Amino acid sequence: MDVLTRERAKPALPFAGSYQLIDFALSNLAHSRIPDVWVSVQYQAGSLDRHLAQGRPWDLDRTRGGYRRLVPEQGDSSSVEGFSSGNADNLMRLADDIAALAPDIVIVSSADHVFRLDLREVIEQHLRRGAEATLVTTTVPLAQAKHKAVVTVGRGQRVTAVDYKPKVARSGVIASEVFVYDAPVLLAELDALRRERAAVDPGLSDGLGDFGEHLVPRIIARGRTYAFALQGYWMDLGRPSAYLSAHRDLLRGKVDVFDDPEWPILTRFPELPPARVDRDGRVDDALLSPGVVVSGTVRGSVVGPGCLIESGATVEDSVLMDGVRVEAGAVVRGALLDDRVVVERDAVVGEIPSRWPAADSAITLCGADARVRRATVLPPGARLEPGGST
Repeated sequence: MDVLTRERAKPALPFAGSYQLIDFALSNLAHSRIPDVWVSVQYQAGSLDRHLAQGRPWDLDRTRGGYRRLVPEQGDSSSVEGFSSGNADNLMRLADDIAALAPDIVIVSSADHVFRLDLREVIEQHLRRGAEATLVTTTVPLAQAKHKAVVTVGRGQRVTAVDYKPKVARSGVIASEVFVYDAPVLLAELDALRRERAAVDPGLSDGLGDFGEHLVPRIIARGRTYAFALQGYWMDLGRPSAYLSAHRDLLRGKVDVFDDPEWPILTRFPELPPARVDRDGRVDDALLSPGVVVSGTVRGSVVGPGCLIESGATVEDSVLMDGVRVEAGAVVRGALLDDRVVVERDAVVGEIPSRWPAADSAITLCGADARVRRATVLPPGARLEPGGST
């Protein structure tokens, strides 16, 4: 996500104005009554702390079990220094913690996806089939599948292979990066894989990488890995085009994750007054978060908490995060503006992409606290660093 994740972890990116991406994984885990929920983030982990509030928004702040945030440590049992090289490598570094807890199963979920899932259904299938691993799958267009782990599913939903980020995807069925592992099998395979990798890479300088490189193919080869097909909306918001597309889907009613009142997406809600549209304000097909004041025009956009759109300003086909100010006469189109960006009077930021979904190179990004000076033009595809100015 380029300049949007210079100073924050990707799971801390907002979605639908008042939520953060990590809310979806945590809400699914909490509603599914998972007793121990650990958050393991390395990059800019502190950017999540205020929002996570020790797990309170998800009722995970318990005396026993519940929320725990894991941080990178030196001197762990893996004997590997530095940060992990992927989610499988991270599991290896957490192996002692997992073993100490002695769970029956381990659930691993990425925290930068928008989805809704009752994990109890996945666990029930996992146990009923005597699975060693269950991969939650979804189906995406082939152009997207090549960036993911393409899953081959045979008879009885048995997984026979996984092709990690292939040059050419032969199927749109991919791993949604939600996994259920048999804990003893997971720990045994992590230990065996660590020893094997150490034989060819004594310092484990490359670690174990991501799940699709070594760990999951190894467990699949044991013959007891199954797929669970996710129903409903799923999107990985790891690229600007996907991030903007998901917000367009939201405005078009395609995102069903908020539809079930019995399964609310929980968050640390901003303490701000309701949004207000002034007499001269115009809003069409848009979402306004608490604290927003619109005196200009907003079309096809999601406007985050506390933003101000001044009279004569236009925001179109864009996502604005917290506290953005678009001054009189300014125009913002096809752009993602991070927290507290200021677009001064009569400036122009981006333009509406010629096709949807838009290419990453067609979307303009402004990092947190950036400023677009008066009457200047920031062209489509430009990247303005956090704190930078034109």
